Order: sequence, then structure tokens, then C-alpha cells
Amino acid sequence: MRFIAVLILSVLVTGHASSGAEAAGKPKVALVIGNAKYPNDDTVMNEVTNDTQDLTDELKRDGFDVERSVNLTTEGMRTSLDRFYGKIDSGSVALFYFGGFGIQSARQTYLLGIDALIWEEKDVAHDGFNLESIIQEMSNRGAGVKIVLIDAARRNAFERRIRRYSAGLAPAVTPSNTLAMYSTALGTVISSARTDHSLFVTELLREIRAPGTTAEQAFRNTQAGVVSATNREQVPWLSSSMTTDFAFFGGPAPTPTPGPGPGPGPGPGPGPSPSPGQRIPPEPPACQAATAPRLPTADELANDAKIQEYTSRIQTDTSDRIAYYKRGQLYAIKGAYAQAAADFDQVVRINPRDAEAYNNRCWTRAATGNLLNALRDCDQALQLKPELTDALDSRGLVNLKLGRYPESISDYNQSLEKNPHSSSSMFGRGLATRFSGQDGTAEIEQAKNMDRNIASEFASYGVNECKP
Repeated sequence: MRFIAVLILSVLVTGHASSGAEAAGKPKVALVIGNAKYPNDDTVMNEVTNDTQDLTDELKRDGFDVERSVNLTTEGMRTSLDRFYGKIDSGSVALFYFGGFGIQSARQTYLLGIDALIWEEKDVAHDGFNLESIIQEMSNRGAGVKIVLIDAARRNAFERRIRRYSAGLAPAVTPSNTLAMYSTALGTVISSARTDHSLFVTELLREIRAPGTTAEQAFRNTQAGVVSATNREQVPWLSSSMTTDFAFFGGPAPTPTPGPGPGPGPGPGPGPSPSPGQRIPPEPPACQAATAPRLPTADELANDAKIQEYTSRIQTDTSDRIAYYKRGQLYAIKGAYAQAAADFDQVVRINPRDAEAYNNRCWTRAATGNLLNALRDCDQALQLKPELTDALDSRGLVNLKLGRYPESISDYNQSLEKNPHSSSSMFGRGLATRFSGQDGTAEIEQAKNMDRNIASEFASYGVNECKP
């Protein structure tokens, strides 16, 4: 049903493909830097601060020793990097994240402290930190796994001072066994619109939590998620020379559920007696329903800068299908499902063959309880685009709310066959299994491990995980 960073993972291989698992047992260290406020920029990048906190929390859960710092000067960055390098032991896992401003010069990417003095191009190399040098130093210190995330492809005030400025970031030259991803194409920058959290980090965190998923597959899933969510306005660049596997979350891969088994008999009756010495499993813990997130007020929606931008475009051109679509997505993300459905109405009116719009209207209608019309929308989306996995996920929600649990499980099964790491389909299938009288607890908990907000998301659709 269901932004700009560079991500580099380099693994030194000392054997066969299991070396990724061996590396997972090594010490893990991370440095997370978020420079959200530069004197040359008038705004505070709140998403940078929030992203660093979210990433830090996740890395700690994954066993990393994390140092998080915000708004560092050039000297502060140098000190933090030196401290970080000093923690890297031979064979360890080392991760570096930087959020803020970056700039390219002479086909190199440089990261900037908040007090960087950039007046001409020669100042970039003097005050900036060369990305390739950081990667090389991590390698020199003996890191077996090197992960680098750079959220720095933003338009900034320093660029206007360089006569022959090249937009965006430059590719980093990396050694073999390297996975590199830029969350936007080379030489491009992200939108200047401010948000509370970047789409890229949100997608990334969800994907690296997926059990049994290699880092490379998680990054490819992140790439696909960003492309889909932005309607191809941002197309991450991904390059891999990996010859081994590494996973952030080392749990087992999801196991498909073939469908509901036979229902209970005519009466409850006692169960079979345990045989001598047989362990009786404990009763499952009492279910605690998640609370739906607070919905934005009308004033908050009206004052949202990005919504205002799309509203202005629509007022200028009432046939601007993209503006309706994007505003509908924003409304849906914020939980304003009725407004979202109304915008997708307009998209379908303008282009009756837009399968994604039918799918989005399906699940926003499902959230508002307009279930029969939602079902028709999902069917139409799949008729127009049979490979649209999101529409199977959306129809699973509709059938779940309609109480059609076998149909819901079937939809979620098909969705998970195409995307085994969909936390939404995993959670929905677990609920449908539970509501049909079986035990879906394992799938529900697995989905929560993949996305800790998934129960609240379903609560916002009016789905109580404890009872139908």
C-alpha cells in the first residue's frame, strides 16, 4: 500500500559466501553525523536531525556501538572521524552516515561542516571532507564491512559562489566487493521542500529490518520504494561489485503461508491430552491493540508547504494530473484519507487508465470504510496492470475489513510471493490468519520487527489487531 543519500557497503572477503555471516559476529561501530543548520542557509533541515536519531536507534538495536553528533564544525567533524577510525578493528563492521550539505569538485564528493568557508572552488578541498578518503581510511584501519551513507545531494548557498559548479554529488571510486547507492541520479539534487523525515531513510530502515535479506537486496528494495513513491521523480543510482552477503537483521527469511487450514469443529471441546514428558506451550500474551496516530488538523494540512505547492499548481491548471496525484499521496501519508481519495478521484477522471491511481484510491477508500467501491478500484487496478503488487496488498486490506479472510490471505500470499519483504502484507496476512481462527502471531510479530509502526498504520485504517 503503500531523500537524498549515498550508500556504500564494502566487504573484504576472506573465504566463501558465509564470510558475511562471520562478519556479523565482529564488533560493529558507527558514526552518525547530522548537520541540519548552516549559517549560509536560512532553514533548519529537521529531517536530517530526525533521520540521524531514527538511524541511530535502529543501529543500536542491530548491535552497533554508535556515536551520534549534530551540527558539527569542520574541526568537530575531523575529531569525530578520528575517534571513529580509532574504534575500527581488523575485520569489524564500520558504518558512517552524514546528513547535511555536500558538494562536488574535480569529480570528487566533499562533505561540509557547518562553518565551512566556501568562496571559490579551491576552498572545497580545503574545508570539505573527501568521501573517497573516508572510505579508504576505513579500509586502511582493517574494517571487514564498510558502510557509508551520505544524505548531502542538496542545493545549497555555497554553489552560487563557484562559477563552474556541477550539481549534485560525484560517484565515489570504490574497491571490489562494494555496494554503492545514491538516492538520486548522479549530478542531481533533491527537492528543497522540508519534511520531518526523508523518504529514503524511511524506506531504508524498513528494508534493512527484513529478516534474511542481504544488504544488496535491501538496497534494491529501497531503490524501488523511492522510485515508486516519487513516481520516478527520484531514481536512485545503484552499483554493486559484491561477491559475498551481509545482512543487518540476521533472522530467518519469511516463510510463506499456503492459506487457511480447516476451521474449528462444531464445539470447543477439550484438546488432546499431552503425552508423558511433553512440554505444554505457554498461553500467548494478551493482545495489546496499537493506537492510531494523531490525524492532522485542517489548519496543519492547509499550512503544509508541499501541499500548498501542489494546491497552487492545481489552481493554475485544474488538469494537472501529477499535482493531484502527489497531493493525494501527501494527504494519505498524513492520514487524511478522505482528502487523498478525492484527489485520486481527479487523477482517474483525467486518466481513466492510471492503475496506480486506482490502487491508491482503493486503499484510501478502504481506510475510510468505503469498502465495496474500494474493492472495485483494486480489481480495476489489477485488470489494467496485473503485475501491480501494491494492488494485491491493498485488496488484501479491503477483504480483511470485509471479513473475507480466505480471500484476504490469498491476496496477501500473492503479494508476498512477489515481494517477500512487504511488512504490510506480512502483518495483514497474520491478522487474517488470526481472525480466521488460527494463530497468526508469528507473522504479526515478524512484520513488527520489519516495521515498528506497522500496527499503528493498520490502526489508522480502522483495523484492530486484537479483534476483527
